[in-house]
Amino acid sequence: MTRRTRIFLIRHGQVITHEKRTYNGHADVGLTEFGVSQYHGLRERLASEGITACYSSDLSRCVIGARIISEQFGITPELDPRLRELNIGIWEGMTWEEIIEKYPEEWHGRLADIVNYRVPEGENLVDLAGRCLPAFKEIVAAHPGENVLVVGHGGMNRILLLDAIGAPHAALFNIEQKYGCLNVIDFYEDGNQTVTLLNG
Repeated sequence: MTRRTRIFLIRHGQVITHEKRTYNGHADVGLTEFGVSQYHGLRERLASEGITACYSSDLSRCVIGARIISEQFGITPELDPRLRELNIGIWEGMTWEEIIEKYPEEWHGRLADIVNYRVPEGENLVDLAGRCLPAFKEIVAAHPGENVLVVGHGGMNRILLLDAIGAPHAALFNIEQKYGCLNVIDFYEDGNQTVTLLNG
């Protein structure tokens, strides 16, 4: 029987800027009380899964949850900056409305080419994939036959999920990633991979 490595991929809990449709990127924004409670719910949900390792973005909105969930398994999360959200450059901390008003040309430039357009001082989706996919594949390779928790971000998670189903980066927003959601991806020794839960 082919050995399976199961990745439990979650998006961080709700953040304090959630009502404003803000681009947070690499900004280290805090969690709401509800965001923290989402992690405790995930802790209970994953309690019986025998998780043996945890990897997390090094931003606090992910680290807090990684620690809450990992503690019950007696493991310490490994923090990797390659698992950070897309660096949105000069737009970080700004709402959609503020960006449209201040940078209308740039806004429409990104809408016209979501994959390749790079916000000034930031990354595009090719850059994001270039750093998070190798990190993710290293995680999978390091834990054959194990159950592993990865705590990430909406944009980054979508890149990993699109890769798992063989879809292009341009389909980024065809996948929903709600705050505190759970995704499950199974990887097999024969190279096959299956997304068994999406945005759950």
